[in-house]
Amino acid sequence: MKVLAIPFLALILLACAKEKPRPVAVQAPVVANTEKQAEEIKRAEIIAFAKKYMGTAYCYASSDPKKGFDCSGFVNFVFNNFGIDLPRSSSGFANIGRKLKPEEFQIGDVLVFYGYQDSKSIGHVGIICEANGMKSKFIHSSSGKEMAVTISELGSEMYTRRFYKCVDVIGGK
Repeated sequence: MKVLAIPFLALILLACAKEKPRPVAVQAPVVANTEKQAEEIKRAEIIAFAKKYMGTAYCYASSDPKKGFDCSGFVNFVFNNFGIDLPRSSSGFANIGRKLKPEEFQIGDVLVFYGYQDSKSIGHVGIICEANGMKSKFIHSSSGKEMAVTISELGSEMYTRRFYKCVDVIGGK
């Protein structure tokens, strides 16, 4: 028996030695491989950063999170954190960018509104955080009843009637 077992064992070892190693699948880290993906990631990062300031008090003429924000101070503060230079005053948004159609709205785009009582001058700005055309939601520093950074619906009458335009300040549409 011992004589037969040795050649048999040798055949098994020889067969095993001829097997090629099988490649192991390795999950690559998620990396933006296109400009569009990189832009989508940046937009999501901007909104995540902005949401960290939910509830921060409204403070006229301020872009300091320790004191509070006015609307343009908040938008300016958020985008400056990502190296995007925007006007410090809401009126400065009147002539920047191309007006987007509602179906083009994306998170991170800036909504520009007429003033609360002045329907001829720009008076408020916010950042789209949920894109859905004229039913989008936006984050902004409100001087209304909230008196803080909050999320509102563009579709509410107060904002729909004051809506001036939406601009892309990230992708340069």
